[in-house]
Amino acid sequence: MLGAIAVAVLFLFGIVLVFLGIIFAIASSVSNPTARLNAAIMSFVGAIVLFIAGSVIAYYITKKPKTIIQRLEVSGQMKAVALKCPNCSASVDSNQIKIVSGVPYATCPYCGHTFEVAEEPRW
Repeated sequence: MLGAIAVAVLFLFGIVLVFLGIIFAIASSVSNPTARLNAAIMSFVGAIVLFIAGSVIAYYITKKPKTIIQRLEVSGQMKAVALKCPNCSASVDSNQIKIVSGVPYATCPYCGHTFEVAEEPRW
């Protein structure tokens, strides 16, 4: 809500600066053209800065986090088996599994060995 108000205020001030820039540009034809053209240019530059700032804020307000959903289809029944360290055969808690580059790895709390968790086929 506060961000939307900030965007609206920035755009409003940008429109005002564009209007003032047009007035200064027109007034430069009457008298003191250098100072009034400089004021017109500064008004246009300020308006552009405000429009860019408002656009950036609007982008970050409307940016939604991405949700990734993975679905797994298995061909038969599944049952959980105990996870054992291949180095020392100690039981490893499933909370110790970390996904690194899409591959599950577990670290044994007893010997510190890190190993890839892989399902072995049962023929």
